[in-house]
Amino acid sequence: MTSRALPYLFVCCALAACSTGGLGTSVFGPRMPERLDAPGVDLRAAGADNLETGHRLVASGEYELAIRSFNRAAIDRGTVDAEILSGIGTANLGLGRLGQAETQLRRAVQRDATQPEIWNNLGVVLMERGKNVEATQIFRKAFALDNGESVSIRDNLRLALEKSENSGTASGNDQDYKLVRRGSADFVIRQAL
Repeated sequence: MTSRALPYLFVCCALAACSTGGLGTSVFGPRMPERLDAPGVDLRAAGADNLETGHRLVASGEYELAIRSFNRAAIDRGTVDAEILSGIGTANLGLGRLGQAETQLRRAVQRDATQPEIWNNLGVVLMERGKNVEATQIFRKAFALDNGESVSIRDNLRLALEKSENSGTASGNDQDYKLVRRGSADFVIRQAL
């Protein structure tokens, strides 16, 4: 083949590729589909549980998304129960909204006073707000409801007692208080340095 014929061959191949048949039909095997579609969505399938999603978002530190998920759980259930209020309060605590967290957790214990996790988390908020005496009473209530089985609640009670007994000598920055949720996960809140 001569060097003059090479540009003509190139132009012919380019034009063949631009045609509707393209090069893929005869030279390179079967033709690819015009467009690829994503797999379908089963609209009849059950969605994720918003309450569990909210708990997972709190555990991962996504507090704003957790509040949205707890709100959707309230809509799904048709009511705002103690677990939803506790979840919203815990998320607000993670965001540093101590007043809102305290309000939500107090509403939660009014709705269900039998859950030691809610009492414990309320105690954590009160300790963060400097209400040590009330927090100690709340931790005692959580400890009694739990029958002393939760290590996190026991540790929180111990820290609250130490802080209230040594209020003049204890430094506020080295205390760790643990939030507790239903299930196996523990949440730790550390005071800012």
